[in-house]
Amino acid sequence: MALNRKQKKQIEANRNKLNALRQQLAGARKQPDDPEDIPRLEAQIAKLEAEIEAIRNG
Repeated sequence: MALNRKQKKQIEANRNKLNALRQQLAGARKQPDDPEDIPRLEAQIAKLEAEIEAIRNG
């Protein structure tokens, strides 16, 4: 199924958020100041990936 403009924009925004979260996760793994950061960031990444899939699948 082809994506409309709104869906493409949502996916693009989520990808930008994913990139930022992945950078934060890499930094948190290098310097684990707060042990809660890594699981929280991983959960947020998983949620955004699930949202992207939901948009793609309609």
